[in-house]
Amino acid sequence: MNIEDFDFHLPEELIAQTPLKDRTSSRLLVLDKNKKELDHKKFKDIKDYIKPGDALVLNDTRVLPARLYGVKEDTGANIEVLLLHQENGDTWEVLAKPAKKVKQGSVITFGDGKLQATCVGLKEHGGRVMEFSYSGIFYEVLDELGEMPLPPYIKEKLPEKERYQTVYAKEEGSAAAPTAGLHFTNELLDELKAKGVTVSFITLHVGLGTFRPVSVDNIDDHQMHSEFYHMSQETADTLNQIKEQGGRIISVGTTSTRTLETIARDNGTFVETSGWTDIFIYPPYQFRAVDGLITNFHLPKSTLIMLVSALADKDSILHAYKEAVRERYRFFSFGDAMLII
Repeated sequence: MNIEDFDFHLPEELIAQTPLKDRTSSRLLVLDKNKKELDHKKFKDIKDYIKPGDALVLNDTRVLPARLYGVKEDTGANIEVLLLHQENGDTWEVLAKPAKKVKQGSVITFGDGKLQATCVGLKEHGGRVMEFSYSGIFYEVLDELGEMPLPPYIKEKLPEKERYQTVYAKEEGSAAAPTAGLHFTNELLDELKAKGVTVSFITLHVGLGTFRPVSVDNIDDHQMHSEFYHMSQETADTLNQIKEQGGRIISVGTTSTRTLETIARDNGTFVETSGWTDIFIYPPYQFRAVDGLITNFHLPKSTLIMLVSALADKDSILHAYKEAVRERYRFFSFGDAMLII
């Protein structure tokens, strides 16, 4: 299948730059994947489509304020460092900018010396391995000095860090938010639970590779980045029971979907497990675990629009996106939502 099959026209002004004040006031485009019908709703109406006995599966990863601005100790040059993932203890793989100024042995200081990083290794594509030194607790220092690593298509500053976190964010480790979950409030989740919907959590730490464009014409040749995931025994048991009782599994976001499809056995059941996944879901794909999906609107020619085109058919998705553009829906991380059911 060719990359051009997943292209669509998106006016730049539809790329949402700031989040709405009320998380649940986003618009919701509902696609019935069997009837191929569309409904225009508000996100809070999602409770009308999720039934008692269904399970919502949410990714409880927490975004690190992973963008740091520092100076090179010997020259005073300004250096931007973006944490990608923790390798061991205080050693992290990072992206440094400009990378050419950060060589083996380079020392960078942040916040007038509150945090210091020494380059101890070089990676491909401008990556560096940095060892950090500090006083106190690393995540507290990072919270004080770091900025949220917003996607490159968002140009506005984010006044509140927590607005790029889900209300249930818990497990530190992501370089980007699982943005479909940004629409939920604790009150809406409580309403769904009161209705008889099960709310379960898995963890997938989102890497910056989620924004990496597909650079090949034939999508079969694309290699996905690896991301760390975990499913607890409690979640595995709960989802197995939901399946056994005939309930649907509705994943919140493409990250939850990739995790569930990685873990699910051929018969659709789950086990407690942790690991790294580079699963690439695109048409044709036979889903083992996921029955429905809550997601945002994705970039043209991205792996994410390919994933949603595997759950519904590609023509239905592209038609829905064309309708979303026509109706002036807000796109990408801070944009509106879509329910495929």
